[in-house]
Amino acid sequence: MDSKEFGLVFGQQLTGMEDLHYGFWDETIPEISVLYMKQAQLRYTEQIIETIEAHGAGPQRIIDVGCGTGQVLVALSERDHHVDGVIPAPHLEARVREKVAAGHLESTVWGCTLQDVPVDTLTGQYDTVLFSESFQYIPYQKALSAANSLLKPGGHVVICDFFKTDHTGDGQPGDKSFGGGHPYTKFVKDLEASDWEVLENSDITANTSPNIHLLDLLLRERIGPAMGTLDQYLGERHGFILKSVKWLFRKKLAKLKFKYLSGHRSQAVFERYKTYRRIVLRKPG
Repeated sequence: MDSKEFGLVFGQQLTGMEDLHYGFWDETIPEISVLYMKQAQLRYTEQIIETIEAHGAGPQRIIDVGCGTGQVLVALSERDHHVDGVIPAPHLEARVREKVAAGHLESTVWGCTLQDVPVDTLTGQYDTVLFSESFQYIPYQKALSAANSLLKPGGHVVICDFFKTDHTGDGQPGDKSFGGGHPYTKFVKDLEASDWEVLENSDITANTSPNIHLLDLLLRERIGPAMGTLDQYLGERHGFILKSVKWLFRKKLAKLKFKYLSGHRSQAVFERYKTYRRIVLRKPG
């Protein structure tokens, strides 16, 4: 299990939620609270479905790249779309296959990266290629090239993910608290020089960043103190071993402490260094 899969699985187990994305907070949700996190997760899926269906009439053939635990795949299938999935994480792939079997869906699930999907045998077969918080993990030139091959003429790419803002690398507190994402300005410039038609490019950062606030509270007010108690307990009983482990992993522990428990992983910091976009592109033809 690599670090990316670990983060997804840990988040799933920590929250008890099948959805593993940032959520979508809008006027349909009463307040920003852990009590409504599940509702925000469901709303995220709804806005993806609304976006896909707004740009394509009737049942579509869709490929969900980086489909997580398969929640969006199943929800789209329940709307009579034929949805295939790509998921390179074995634990998550197993969950997707369980849901496909339980729902008696005809979905094909590729347990690999997009780069390893047999794109040449699937040329022009899809109406929509969906990247829901997976676009950041693939060099975007390769992602769009694969999408171009997979799509029918006039088909769509739907991207729901965050990008790096121009503040990235400014050295301010919190600069390195959030990794991931392609440089937004460069991406837009390259997109303008391409043949893709941009049908939508919406800034939905304010709709997704509340999750950062809630997770920051959870980490600093619950998990942080709990880890401190565990540290004290182990130190009193196995002091030498604990000190040795801390010394061996001191750099990694310092990095994790800064990233998750310093208070720099906040909503305001996220909004400074990331711009979360909902983008719809149309393939010419």
